[in-house]
Amino acid sequence: MIDRKYMLAMIVGVVLGAAIGLCSSVLADKESSVSSVPFDELRAFSEVFGRIQKDYVEQVPDKKLIEDAIRGMLSGLDPHSSYLNSEQYEELRVGTTGRFGGLGIEVGMENGFVKVIAPIDDTPASNAGVKAGDLIIRLDEKPVKGLTLGEAVKMMRGEPGTDIELTIVREGENKPINLTITRDIIKIRSVKFKLLDAGYGYLRVSSFQSSTGKQLRNAVKTMIEENGGPLNGVVLDLRNNPGGVLNAAVEVSDAFLKDGLIVFTGGRIKNSEMKFKATPDDILNNKPIVVLINAGSASASEIVAGALQDHGRAIIMGEKSFGKGSVQTILPTSNGGAIKLTTARYYTPSGRSIQAEGIEPDIPLSRYRLEALERSPLDPVTEAKLSHHLENGKKSKSDSGKKEDGKDDEGKDEQLEALMQDYALTEALNLLKGINIMQSHQVGKSK
Repeated sequence: MIDRKYMLAMIVGVVLGAAIGLCSSVLADKESSVSSVPFDELRAFSEVFGRIQKDYVEQVPDKKLIEDAIRGMLSGLDPHSSYLNSEQYEELRVGTTGRFGGLGIEVGMENGFVKVIAPIDDTPASNAGVKAGDLIIRLDEKPVKGLTLGEAVKMMRGEPGTDIELTIVREGENKPINLTITRDIIKIRSVKFKLLDAGYGYLRVSSFQSSTGKQLRNAVKTMIEENGGPLNGVVLDLRNNPGGVLNAAVEVSDAFLKDGLIVFTGGRIKNSEMKFKATPDDILNNKPIVVLINAGSASASEIVAGALQDHGRAIIMGEKSFGKGSVQTILPTSNGGAIKLTTARYYTPSGRSIQAEGIEPDIPLSRYRLEALERSPLDPVTEAKLSHHLENGKKSKSDSGKKEDGKDDEGKDEQLEALMQDYALTEALNLLKGINIMQSHQVGKSK
């Protein structure tokens, strides 16, 4: 058994030695002022360490105590800074490949519980009904309170085909919701697209990965081909998009901008200051864009929405976004682990900080669901159905009740029915059509 006094002296020596080394490096920096070492606080730390070793009910390995101290130091900074041991660091690297076994949700911590930032499209979590803003209070039978975010994420990940029960508290619900979800291989396809109507495209970006910019450009090209000509406008759906790779957000913004600043970052250290500018290429040739956001739109999503809003390139519609405007840098440590440290803030082109503010939509929308009314068995009475009504004066087509190409509206009706289920998307499409009508009127007057 190591003598307690010797142990304390060793700890104090190591900790103070590191602090003095840090102080020396600070003094060596010409731009830094003289820094003092917090001897009293370090002495208190060594006293607490020794007290735990001597009096705690169970023996705790030194490594665990030191790691927990580092973890607590980082978690006390903000919700996104954290310590990763070697195993957690490896899990992080696996998670960023876009393929892993799990549920498919982006999460953070709030008041000791796991908060869902956003479920990822077409994953077990989204299919089971997990929603942005949900608080996860239990994983199987284990309370989340007291777990670190890394520990909770590790429990949610696992072998594909295995089940986990989530106990969720949701705003507006009187009691917790229990969801049993089967883990699966999470393959994130970041861009989906379709033609909503003739000339109007829909782009859904569920997350920002290294290939997202290229996928988006290919999607627009495909829709133009399917449309048989240029699009009249696009709905860019960033709802429940938790973010991702910064460069992908820049590429998506750049696809719709011809010049100017897209985003810039600022922090205490020089290499945290970055500026990203647009290149002269707008794949829609200045056609109108409506961007849909909600409370689950975070980080990279807010960069895109903020850039297009500041440049007047798009109308932002929906709910106020999440407000994660901070940059995290992964810094490996000598023991095989890493620290995830917040090193900067994001700013929109006009200088707005996204952090804890989010993006305010130009047109706020509450959450509604549209429903088509049943068709009346009686046809409405119109002028044309009155006896002896006055004719229009123009020749009527003999086949006025049929489409010229002989096709019916069955496929279109199905598409419209699906569209009607999404109130925000319906409003966005109507807005695009309204903008084009106004623009066509202006062109007609100028001739």
